[in-house]
Amino acid sequence: MADDLNPQSITELAQALVRCPSRAGIDGYGPVLAVLEDWLAARSLPHRRLHDEAGAAVALLVEIAGGRPGPWWTLDACVDTAPFGDESMWSFPPASGDIVDGWLLGRGAADSKLAASMFCHIAADLAPRADSLHGGLAVLLDVDEHTGRFGGARAYLADPYAARPAGVLIGYPGMNEVVVGGRGLWRATITVRAPSGHSGSSRAVTGAISRAAHLVRLLEDSELPTPQGDFPLPPKLTVTAFHGGEGFSVTPDRVDLNVDIRTTPDFTAEDAEALAQQAIAALTQETSAPTEVTPVASWPSFRLTEDDQPAAALLNAAAESGLTVSPKTAGPSNIGNMLAAVGIPATAGFGVPYENLHAPDERAHLAELPTVYAVYRRAALALLTPEAQAASPEPS
Repeated sequence: MADDLNPQSITELAQALVRCPSRAGIDGYGPVLAVLEDWLAARSLPHRRLHDEAGAAVALLVEIAGGRPGPWWTLDACVDTAPFGDESMWSFPPASGDIVDGWLLGRGAADSKLAASMFCHIAADLAPRADSLHGGLAVLLDVDEHTGRFGGARAYLADPYAARPAGVLIGYPGMNEVVVGGRGLWRATITVRAPSGHSGSSRAVTGAISRAAHLVRLLEDSELPTPQGDFPLPPKLTVTAFHGGEGFSVTPDRVDLNVDIRTTPDFTAEDAEALAQQAIAALTQETSAPTEVTPVASWPSFRLTEDDQPAAALLNAAAESGLTVSPKTAGPSNIGNMLAAVGIPATAGFGVPYENLHAPDERAHLAELPTVYAVYRRAALALLTPEAQAASPEPS
């Protein structure tokens, strides 16, 4: 168990990962997966790549099978990242990986290469005692998360050789809360049509842009319900894109709107679509030109109670490590929503403090790393050794 609570080893692997750019849709993922594979192979940890339907590698899966019957639990972290953006806005190289004043610098330091390193170390720590564990521990290292496809998680759940997890702990950063829920979403592209015409015509023409702008107002004026029950956040509607027209002399016959509606247990995807259709119905009273709705994505909201696993194990482990944390329901959706859609409970955030997530000068604070590691290790042992209270050494 040499890697148990070894901040230097965890940090060194995280540095190597940050120094290997893995921007979603930009960089190839082979190099960053190779960094992980070399580390895992050196410690004889069983691992394999997962592939999507097109044969592309989308994740690395580590599996530690216990010697006793029981459910499997999964630690999940992404190792693809957001893009760098305007590199001139960074005060250090985006793929730095350096440590300055106790901060790990670079894209992915916070989201979520440090967590990936930490979870690999937990697997290495627990592997020698696998015979005493119930069920098993999987570590999923996803390289198709920031695309929004969650391809690694999808490939994991579709893999006929992988045990279906009873729950997942996702290593997003932030130390003050354990994220136990999130709003869902309904996303669609709405196509607004109208007869085209010359912008200089003496005949009055109501083009698609005017109609689409009216629809935006109808959507944004729609009444959304207030929070009900234990779910703390209301639904939210946002028009996120408006595309149509070209040049100056023609009024366009088509405009496409992207509509993002965040949903709750009391305002579901079906309610969101009905709201959009109601606004469209008010618009189409003015013309016979068709308006089309093309659904893009739909995930349910989710929320675990403090007694639901794996939230209970993580919250208890934090308390036993001397931390005061609270359960949080997040406004943005996350991979926990996708898991909720297939009946798998998940936590979606607890980790080290961070700054500038997805922005220039992303960095993660390392002083709290031993404590965060101890919390996840304690939680994993509590889930994998249900016959006894998990014992975890305190960080030194």
